[in-house]
Amino acid sequence: MKKIGFSAAFVAFSVGMVGVAGAAYPVYQQQYQQQYSRDMNYQRTGVVQLPATNSTILTVNSAVAVPPTRVTGALPKVGAAATAAGRQYYQPADYDRLADSGLYVGISAAYAASISGSMHADYAGEKDAYVVPGAFADANFETDTVIPLQVSVGASLNNDVRVDFSYIRYSGLSYPDNVFTADYTGAADVKTSVEGGAITANTTMLNLYYNLDSYTGYLAGGSLRPYIGVGVGMSLNTIADYVVYDDTYYKIIEDLNTTIGNAGKLTGVSDVYAYHNGGTNEQLAFMVEGGITTDLGGGIKMDFFARYANLGKVKTSGSIVLSQTEWLSDGYGGEVMADYDSVFHYTNWYESGRLSMIDVGARLRLQF
Repeated sequence: MKKIGFSAAFVAFSVGMVGVAGAAYPVYQQQYQQQYSRDMNYQRTGVVQLPATNSTILTVNSAVAVPPTRVTGALPKVGAAATAAGRQYYQPADYDRLADSGLYVGISAAYAASISGSMHADYAGEKDAYVVPGAFADANFETDTVIPLQVSVGASLNNDVRVDFSYIRYSGLSYPDNVFTADYTGAADVKTSVEGGAITANTTMLNLYYNLDSYTGYLAGGSLRPYIGVGVGMSLNTIADYVVYDDTYYKIIEDLNTTIGNAGKLTGVSDVYAYHNGGTNEQLAFMVEGGITTDLGGGIKMDFFARYANLGKVKTSGSIVLSQTEWLSDGYGGEVMADYDSVFHYTNWYESGRLSMIDVGARLRLQF
């Protein structure tokens, strides 16, 4: 009987505790229901009514989400330096428009505004060298219109640095029309005429270019981008065969009376022709370039540049064939022209000169 009473009391206590627990949180349940009701009402009507102080009802309209307005067109300069002289800052769209990217091919044409270098006889110190007409005094290169043509293939390494491999051909140069040589006694300079001697240079270089806008800012309102470049490579320089002609008469024996009774003695020479074999040699070449880049649209850029190129030495093969007319004593105090021409062959007698120039031109680059 006691056991039954104890069990009944435990069950009654448990049921009472559940009731007490439900009665202990009436405010929490009411607030939760009210909040849920308000949320559902906000979703349905978009209007929330909350009790306010002094029983005033405050009505709040829900905000309607509006997409951000897209800004188009040019934006003003930014930063403290926007009005300062010198460096200027522009929006990224301007910067990207001139940015180098990916692979490119380029072709350029230029005009050689200044050409320096001259030819001279490396054999000027040789014994009896004065008998061979040549450029004993410096002979500046004769130039027609020189238009260096360049083809290049390259790639941008990043937005500031690009590298390419180029081929440049220089032509339109020649040995000068006239050179000065020593007379037959080696005493003075004599003006002689030259035919032939065209000069060409085929140059291959590895070039590195660096954009300077990070230091200078963009030029002309952001449409021009300055850069500098350097290159090094090899130049195959060729000079064609040429003939130096000296029409001077050189008297070897001043007093012909000393040859009386001695017919056939050499008394003078004239009409000296020197046939110089041209040559081809490979030389170290380098260049320095500066310019500006502009965008033409469609992945095409144009570089306007000034370039100094040093192509090394132009040099002959060292072979000279000399032909001259000889005058002989007639044995009676006079002289007669020989019925033959004397021919001499000189080897390892070189003529050479260094070649460098300043080019100005334009290059089109197509980016991929």
